[in-house]
Amino acid sequence: MTGTPARRLVLLGSTGSIGTQALEVVDRFGDIARVHGLAVGGTRPELVAEQVLAHRPEHVVVSDVARADEVAAAVQRACRAGGISAPRISAGQEEAVDLAGSLGDGDVVLNAITGSVGLLPTLAVLASGARLALANKESLVVGGHLVTEAAAPGQILPVDSEHTAIAQALAGVRHDQIDHLVVTASGGPFRGKTREQLAEVSPEQALNHPTWSMGRVITTNSATLVNKALEVIEACFQFDLPEDRVQVVVHPQSIVHSMVTLVDGSTIAQASPPDMRHAIGWALAHPEKLPRLAAALDFSAAQTWTFEPVDEDTFDAISLARAAHQEGGGAMAVYNAVNEEAVDAFFAGRLDFLGITALIRAVLELPQRPRAARADGVTGLLALESWARETAQALISSQER
Repeated sequence: MTGTPARRLVLLGSTGSIGTQALEVVDRFGDIARVHGLAVGGTRPELVAEQVLAHRPEHVVVSDVARADEVAAAVQRACRAGGISAPRISAGQEEAVDLAGSLGDGDVVLNAITGSVGLLPTLAVLASGARLALANKESLVVGGHLVTEAAAPGQILPVDSEHTAIAQALAGVRHDQIDHLVVTASGGPFRGKTREQLAEVSPEQALNHPTWSMGRVITTNSATLVNKALEVIEACFQFDLPEDRVQVVVHPQSIVHSMVTLVDGSTIAQASPPDMRHAIGWALAHPEKLPRLAAALDFSAAQTWTFEPVDEDTFDAISLARAAHQEGGGAMAVYNAVNEEAVDAFFAGRLDFLGITALIRAVLELPQRPRAARADGVTGLLALESWARETAQALISSQER
């Protein structure tokens, strides 16, 4: 690809792990897109300023209004020093949604926001007609039917390494030829541990992932296997399959990112070293392949790949998610919202490690738990989320007394 890039890029969550790596890819392969806008939480103002200097976006949104002034000051200082005009800077969640929906056909938005707050930007992108490179798995977990019904064929390209692997393995495969999907999991830092050994886990230990460098929430979710549970549900919506046709296998080497088993008994696997640039580049440049994007596997060196079943007695996150998905009625929105509250409580010392999934189970099993009808749309899901968060906080507080 050569010449001035015609495709515009909006990057939601530009200072996170996926966001910073995406900008590295754009740095190396400038022809794939021109950065039009960035959306950030606001916790890293100096990094935002560096990104503005490097990529010259027209618009920056700070979703946390309380941090907007600090980010704006850092950006303006950097722009004065660099002799360039500062971009438009605005603040608030609604501004982030507006930015997400500001492009159109032929452009691309990478949604790398963490959490269910990414749902409204996802829907805005789909309504605009732009391509959605989706790293925010919660969009599909919480609002699966809303998202899939709003999306045009091929409009959503997954950025999770597992779902990118499945999409590549399915190239040229008809849907009726799929028997099941196999999503791989590293097993996280506590693979092989018993529940008794997990009782005293600290936040620092939970963040010690053996393979991937990610943010606090996703890394903790990987330790509990909540992240893998969310990926199972994401795969159900992304590839239009029921949850009993999405299997999980522990693969500690994180080389095989996922597999597809076909009706004839053959299995197609996508393998590469654990580097998120593979998934990011695939989504941003699709259908092109970026040359030497990241290291390839070296088959001249001896290596061993192992696969083992998930210990669902110790790690119950996946079975809880399967049951919630089967139930429907917004149960996965409740699951996700309670988990987000539980992770915050774990880092605040208000909940132990095993208490994270225990809290999810407790809220899901409440007899008075409300349900959201499909017709309730986004409003119903958001109301259900609010109830789940309030209920989770009340249960946490009651346990502290």
